Amino acid sequence: MPSRMTSQAPPKTKHDSNEPQLQQSLVAIFASDCACVSPKLATVIDQSQAQSPSALTLLAVTFGSLHLSKSWRTDSAQKGRIPNGREILRETLTADKGYHREKWTRFGNEAEKLEEGLIRSRRLLRTRVDKMALRKEAQKKASENLQYLERLSRKVPDFAVPLRAHTVWEGMTVQLACVVEARPPAQVTWYKDGKPLRRPEMPWNYGLEQVFGFNYLEIRRCSPDDAGVFKVVAKSSLGEATTFATLVVNSYKGATAGLDDSRYPALEQATFATTFPPTWVKEGDSFTLSCSFTSTLLPFQQDVTWFRDGTQLVQSCEVDIKTTNDTASITLSEAYKEHEGVYTVRLKTRDGMLESSAYVYVQDASATVVGGPGSPLLVQVSDVNKDYVFLTWQPPSADGSSPVEGYYIERCDLSQGQWVRCNVDLQKACHYPVFGLKEGARYQFRVRAVNRAGAGRPSKATDAVLIEDPQQHARTMKVKADRGMTIIIPKDELEGQVRTPFPPTNVHACELSDTYVVLSWNEPEPRGKEPLTYYVERLQEGKSSWEMASLDSVVNSPRFPVFDLVKGMQYCFRVRAVNKYGVSEPSELSDWICLGKPKTVPAPPSSILAFRDTDTSVLLQWQEPKDKEDVLGYYLYSREIAQQDWKVINNKPVTDPRFTVHGLQSRKEYVFRVKSVSRAGNSDYSEESLPILVKAAIRVPSAPSAIALLMCTGSEMVVGWSRPHFDGGDPVRGYYLDKREAGTEMWQEVNVKAVRERRTTVRNLTGGLWYQYRVFAANMAGVGKPSEASESFLCEAWTMPEPGCPFDLEVREVRDHSLVLLWGAPLYEGRGPVQGYLVEISQGDQSEEWTAVNAEPVTETYHKVSGLQAGQSYRLRVSAVNEAGRGAASLPSEPVTARTSPDTKNIEAGVDDDGFIYLGYECDHVDDGSEGLWNKNYTEPIDGARAQADSKDGRSVLTFRDPNEEDLGLYTVAMSDDPGLSSSYLLTAEDLERLKELSQQVKNPLIELKSGWNVEVSETGVVRLWLQTESLSDRAELRLVFNDKEISSTPHRTIRFDKAAGLVEVLIERLSHEDEGTYTAQLRDGRARNQFTLVLVEQKFRDLMVLANAKRRDHERKSGPYFEEFLSWNVDEDCQVIIKCKVTNTTKDSTLKWFKDGVAVKQADYDHPSGVSALTIPQVGKKQAGSYKAVVSDARGEDVSTLSLRDEEYDKLLQKVSRQCGLSAGPLKVQTTAEGFRLFCCLIYYISDLKTTWSFKGKRMEPQSRLRMGNNMHMVWMDIFNPTENDKGKYTLEMFDGVDTHERQLDLSGQVFADALLEHQRLKQERVIEKNRAKVTKGLPDVVAIMEGKSLCLTCFIEGDPTPDVFWLRNEREIAGEEQFFITREPGCSTITINNVHTDNSGKYTVLVRNRCGSESVDVTVSVYKRGEVPPANAVEMGL
Repeated sequence: MPSRMTSQAPPKTKHDSNEPQLQQSLVAIFASDCACVSPKLATVIDQSQAQSPSALTLLAVTFGSLHLSKSWRTDSAQKGRIPNGREILRETLTADKGYHREKWTRFGNEAEKLEEGLIRSRRLLRTRVDKMALRKEAQKKASENLQYLERLSRKVPDFAVPLRAHTVWEGMTVQLACVVEARPPAQVTWYKDGKPLRRPEMPWNYGLEQVFGFNYLEIRRCSPDDAGVFKVVAKSSLGEATTFATLVVNSYKGATAGLDDSRYPALEQATFATTFPPTWVKEGDSFTLSCSFTSTLLPFQQDVTWFRDGTQLVQSCEVDIKTTNDTASITLSEAYKEHEGVYTVRLKTRDGMLESSAYVYVQDASATVVGGPGSPLLVQVSDVNKDYVFLTWQPPSADGSSPVEGYYIERCDLSQGQWVRCNVDLQKACHYPVFGLKEGARYQFRVRAVNRAGAGRPSKATDAVLIEDPQQHARTMKVKADRGMTIIIPKDELEGQVRTPFPPTNVHACELSDTYVVLSWNEPEPRGKEPLTYYVERLQEGKSSWEMASLDSVVNSPRFPVFDLVKGMQYCFRVRAVNKYGVSEPSELSDWICLGKPKTVPAPPSSILAFRDTDTSVLLQWQEPKDKEDVLGYYLYSREIAQQDWKVINNKPVTDPRFTVHGLQSRKEYVFRVKSVSRAGNSDYSEESLPILVKAAIRVPSAPSAIALLMCTGSEMVVGWSRPHFDGGDPVRGYYLDKREAGTEMWQEVNVKAVRERRTTVRNLTGGLWYQYRVFAANMAGVGKPSEASESFLCEAWTMPEPGCPFDLEVREVRDHSLVLLWGAPLYEGRGPVQGYLVEISQGDQSEEWTAVNAEPVTETYHKVSGLQAGQSYRLRVSAVNEAGRGAASLPSEPVTARTSPDTKNIEAGVDDDGFIYLGYECDHVDDGSEGLWNKNYTEPIDGARAQADSKDGRSVLTFRDPNEEDLGLYTVAMSDDPGLSSSYLLTAEDLERLKELSQQVKNPLIELKSGWNVEVSETGVVRLWLQTESLSDRAELRLVFNDKEISSTPHRTIRFDKAAGLVEVLIERLSHEDEGTYTAQLRDGRARNQFTLVLVEQKFRDLMVLANAKRRDHERKSGPYFEEFLSWNVDEDCQVIIKCKVTNTTKDSTLKWFKDGVAVKQADYDHPSGVSALTIPQVGKKQAGSYKAVVSDARGEDVSTLSLRDEEYDKLLQKVSRQCGLSAGPLKVQTTAEGFRLFCCLIYYISDLKTTWSFKGKRMEPQSRLRMGNNMHMVWMDIFNPTENDKGKYTLEMFDGVDTHERQLDLSGQVFADALLEHQRLKQERVIEKNRAKVTKGLPDVVAIMEGKSLCLTCFIEGDPTPDVFWLRNEREIAGEEQFFITREPGCSTITINNVHTDNSGKYTVLVRNRCGSESVDVTVSVYKRGEVPPANAVEMGL
């Protein structure tokens, strides 16, 4: 600026010498006035003066000029001249002071505006300078990095992928390719046979390309001239590299390029031999699809490709693709619903591509819970951010036992390997935002459908997803360097000076749902080097305060799902950026946002139409819903008419409104329905389609074959042919024949009206010309394709002596090792009639080696060929023979494989329901209208007067009217729509005789008896007479005769006849003597009849009456409460007698009472719920004998049960108790006493009826002075007094219960005896000592009370030998020498007297007696009370 102003200033004059002083004065005045206007402006002026004086001078002059412009104009107008600078300054200095101040006030305002503009200019200038500095720094770093990379990347040229030799067919396109690696880049040159290839000089069909080191040469429409050796040379300053390859071009005839084609035979290209059918695989299983080819794949056919729904499949860890010389296959290791679809294999041919396709159905795997839904599918991940992804999926086709209520979303961090649920509440729609992921981690996601039964199987997990910043690529700067290289520098390195972040921008909702809102925004720019997080704030409509929406979450990416919004309420959002330096200002506010409306499921499709396709498939079509914007596809369901369950057809939605359903059962009726699929869920089911029978649709027939000339007269030809291989599902109605002259292209119709026979006469021909023919077959669907043109036939009259050729060969009854061949007789017989036929056979489809089947001619026009190899294909032909010789052979038959079809059935012979003999043949797979064509001996028609044929629903029956010997022979049948379905049956005389016998039985049948007359008595006493025959028809009749009179139902007697079960019943309510007699049932059912008789008289009848009366009385008893179990007794293990009974049919009002000998018994227990009542007798004695009775009763009646325990029954009871007592006896033991030994045995209890006997050493013991025997309630014992050594031995106790003897033994000898004897002696001595010991026998109470002032006398009685010494103690001290106490000691007693007692005499007094055998003491408490006091309650009061 100063230099520019200097150059523009006028030249100095002599008047300008004081210019600097003037400028300084002007600046001073300007600064002074600025200070008056604004102190801040003055500070700016001072800084400017120090930094740039010239700029400030210019500013002062400029603003001074603005203020003085008016003066300049006025003076100039007056004086007519322009003043110079000095004059202007002088006038300014002398101007009026007030005017001066007014002008400068305006100047101050403008200067303040200038200040603001100056600040903005300085900020802009600083930003530009910083950017230039940053760019220079980046270019410097890029240059250094580039130099470093160049030093590292220098590499000698090398071919990472060299050239590969190729062998191609003539006319194909080939690419020779290689990859060159070199630093610096190498110069690449192509050579062919040593000559360089340059673009201007290359052939027209050559194309060279070089892209990023990839070099390839494309040669289009190869010819033998293109064959040769190709070389590529890569050269650079560091060296060079070379690669070679040979190209061979083969012609279609198989010759190598450059050689004579005639030397090599033509190579046949491969086509499909077998392909794969529709396949069903369960979810999670593996499956393989394979196909085979007719020959080895040629080189150009090796690349067999596989597709699913139009998308090519490639080799991977899940997909294994294999191709061999003659097969190709694809294997999926684990099938999921995503893998369902149309699989296609493509094979290259010279004419283009051959394709084969089939649908693969993936069925649901077993549910994890019973009734659980199927697994969702096609889980897709989108909008990946640093901590957020968005998931979408498609609902499953199978809801399970109840509709799908929602979904659980699960994630798996691959570093941890554990699946974690993402949502707590069920997600209704098929999309969900997943938040809170870890940046840098790899995740997989899957979804489970949930219904009332629980969560179903998980979907296929997604591919691993790397959680990263999607804008990372945008956070870089590309700097171009020398030699075309680019250096990438992260922006974080350039924005390192940013501290507090700027606010985010463009806050908006990127996803709206009825349950959540996903917010999205743009990161601040510049963002800075430090990592950013975000605070999300929201403002609810109607409120004034902002609240934190991300309070519990750390938001790392510009996505945030909000779930806790209130429906119907609007919200406004803003976002703040956060780094380690602080929090930014809030972003601009978003628009008002509210939750979206729930998406509704689409409407179901309509107009479901089903069309026939094949024997196992049906074509479905439907009308899509009007609003199909959100429809993802359709699920299909099928149900067989005879069943109730619907089956899922497809588990992956189909997008086209038509689908071919495979895997159906032929000849079964089905209905179908469809669902629409969307993210909101599946629609309701559509209406069911009309039922459709699964069978092949009617099509036009295939082309006839084997056109032969049967006869020629010179102007006429008779042409014959064979039936079409496939009639299209409808019988052929006729044939059309075309002709043409050999060598011409134009065909002419021979017949306008279809001919039914497979031959016709062509008239008006020209002799000497050659003709060709073709034939069309027609059925209800139309006219099929024409046959191939026949060979050329010469129109000239036949005069040869040999017969013409047979025609119309047909093969029937194909089995593993045989077949039957039929043919038509030749129309031209030659010189004589045909005498027979010779049959020849050729093995294989194309072999011309023919072998004679029959050595001698056969006269019939059929022959059974045997000795075939199973699985081998054959062709046959026939020649006619007459006297002149053998004529021309027929055209060979179509190849036929000797194999018994799984559907093969034979003719069965039987008798129908009317007794007619028939031959029947049944086929499972025939078309409507198909008939069985019956013949005798293959060619003879059936005489309608002797038999009649009928066909219906795939079954053909030949019924004989009255068969005899004339009907014997071979019968054959073939179905009209498929003669291959055929069989034969030889009806012999034995068969006819057997069938006639069976026919006679059918015409005059007997009703078969299953069970003869049976007699039963019910619980109520009703007598039932019944018999059962085979099942009878509704026309069956019954006539029941009793004692030669026909009877019918009466109130007393009921007759029932169940025809379907063949059951005849006679129910007699109350049997009486009038019912005695003979019963005869006469049955008739159509022609069948029979009769059955029951004789019920004398003793048999009397026994029946007794039984009926007894059961009737018992039933009447049971009308009220009754005894289900009568009174009975039992002895338990504790030897207790239990008398019990059980009642039933009781109510709460029913009572049960017990009696013994007429006296009520109260001890019985009664459990009302179970009806069991019991009376327990702990011990049995004579008083327990008697008559027991139990009575149960209520308002409906009563029942009585009695039990007599007397005489024999009582004895039986005692024996039972005795036996149980004996069983309860313990072991025999010994007890030592002072008197001797006691041998004893313990029992639960002992009764006198249990007889006991003691034995010693096997001898019975009797009571004596030293032996005493006895018993008590629980013990049997024997005492041995004063035992000696003679008492050693074995002792036995026998207890006899009246039936059995119970023994207990004890061996009292040895140490046992010694110990017992020693113990006896010790006890005996202790008894003597105890007897002589001093003791107090009686006399002293425990507590004594006496009134003060009285005398107390206490006396005790004493025993002992010798006489014991007596001592009296008071409070443990002996009383001796005290006047108040007086003690007397006499034999047998001692007395203490206390005179004039007082309270001090209270205490414990003790008498102690003692001699040499022992001592004893007795205590007595003395309580002295004063007069008026109450003595102790427990004391004996004395001194009264």
